[in-house]
Amino acid sequence: MSLLIVGLDNTIVNVALPSIGRELHTTVSGLQWVVDAYTLVLASLLMLSGSMGDRLGRKRVFSLGLVVFTLGSLLCSVAPNLGSLIAFRAMQAIGGSMLNPVAMSIIRNVFTDARERAWAIGMWGATVGISLALGPVVGGALVDSVNWRAIFWINIPVGLAALALTLRFVPESRAPRPRRVDPIGQVLMILLFGSLTYAIIEAPKAGWLSTQSFVLFALAAAALAALVPYERRRREPLLDPRFFRSVPFASASVIAVSAFAALGGFLFLNTLYLQEVRGLSALQAGLCTLPIAAMTLIFAPLSGRIVGRRGPRIGLLVGGAGMTLGAGLLTGLGAHTPIPSLVPAYLIFGIGFGMVNPPITNTAVLGMPPAQAGVAAAVASTSRQLGQTLGVAIVGAIAAGGLARVGVGFVAASHAGWWLITGCGVVVLALGFASTGARANASARAVARELGGGEEEAETREPQLVGA
Repeated sequence: MSLLIVGLDNTIVNVALPSIGRELHTTVSGLQWVVDAYTLVLASLLMLSGSMGDRLGRKRVFSLGLVVFTLGSLLCSVAPNLGSLIAFRAMQAIGGSMLNPVAMSIIRNVFTDARERAWAIGMWGATVGISLALGPVVGGALVDSVNWRAIFWINIPVGLAALALTLRFVPESRAPRPRRVDPIGQVLMILLFGSLTYAIIEAPKAGWLSTQSFVLFALAAAALAALVPYERRRREPLLDPRFFRSVPFASASVIAVSAFAALGGFLFLNTLYLQEVRGLSALQAGLCTLPIAAMTLIFAPLSGRIVGRRGPRIGLLVGGAGMTLGAGLLTGLGAHTPIPSLVPAYLIFGIGFGMVNPPITNTAVLGMPPAQAGVAAAVASTSRQLGQTLGVAIVGAIAAGGLARVGVGFVAASHAGWWLITGCGVVVLALGFASTGARANASARAVARELGGGEEEAETREPQLVGA
C-alpha cells in the first residue's frame, strides 16, 4: 500500500499538469517544479531514511512516513498557489522517503524463509507496475470529474488504512549494528542534487550563461568535489566511492539514471503534447498512455524471471533497444500526427522500460558482499529518482526553451527533447553490453574482496529476487 501511493504520485501528477498550470497560472518551469520537488527530495533522502529505520526502529519510521506523506497529500489538495504546492510536494517526498526502503527492510526481516521472502518481494515489486498503470487513468478520471486537487485525495484513505494495518500487524525491528549517520555527506548530496536541478530548470529563463546559472552549476561542482574525498575518509560513509570501481555497480547507477530520465521526460513531454497541443482531456490522455503501463505490467515480471535464470544482460539489452526505438519514433512528432500512430511508440517504449527496470538492482549488487548489498540497492533506488528528476528538468528545459506557455511551437521545440530521450535508451543499451561481460564481473569481485566480501558470489542469488 505504501509503494502504491508513492508510485502513484510519480505518474498521477503528470496527467494533471495542464490543469494545474491553468488554475495556478504557471509557466512550464513551474510545472517542472511540481514534478521535481517530489522526486528530488525523494532521491536526496532515501539512503538517510533507510538508515534511520535501522537505527530508530523500522515500524516507527515507516509509521511516521505514512503520517507525513498523508498529511502532505492533504495539504497539496488545498494549496492556494504554486509555491505552496511545491512545498507540500516536498513534504510528501519526505514522508515517501521513509516508506519504500523501510518497507523492503521490514519484508526482509519478517519473511525469513527464502521462498516466502521471494513471494513477498515479488508482490511488493509488482505494485510498481500496478501504480504506473493506475496513475494516468485514475488521475485523468479524477481531473475530468472533479479537478486536479482530487488526485491527492486518493492518498489519504490508503495512507490511513496502511497506518492502521502497520500499527496492528507489523512487528518492530532494528538492525543489530546500524550504520552511523553521515550528516555532512547528506547535506553535500542535497546541495549537489538541488543546485544542479535548480540550475537546469531555471536556465532557459535566466540564461544558460547568466550569473545565476554559473553560480548554481559551480555550487553543484563544488559539492561533488567535496563529497567524494569526504566520503573516502569516513569509516561508514553514506556512499562509499569504492563501489564505483565495480563496473556492474557504476553501470547500474548510470543505467538507472538514464532509464528513469527517459521515463520522466517521456511522460512530461507526452502529457503536455496530448492535452495542450492536441486538446485531449486528462482522461483521454491517460487512456492514450495506457499501453506504456500495460506493457510495463506484463514485461517487468517476465524480465524478473529472466534475470533469475539467465542474469541481467537480456533484460538490459532488450530494454535499451525498446526505449531507443520507442522514443525514436516520436522524434518527428507533428501538431497533427494521428493519435493511433502514436500507439506503437507507446507499446515499444513500455516494453523497453518494463524489461530494463528489474535488472538494475541485480546489476548493482552483483558480487557485493552481503553486508553491502542493501546499500548498493539503496543507491540504485536513489539513482532511479535522480534520473526522473533530471529527465523532467533537462527535457523540459530543452523543449520549453523560452516558451512561457505550451502551444503549437512547443511541438517543434520538443523534438530535441525526444532525441535526448532516445539517447538515454542508447546509453542503456551500450551499458547493458559493458556491464555484463567477464571483465565487468571481475571488477565486481575485486571490489567485493576490497570491501571484505572475499570471492563471495552467493549474494547474487537473493539480489536477483530483489531485482525481480
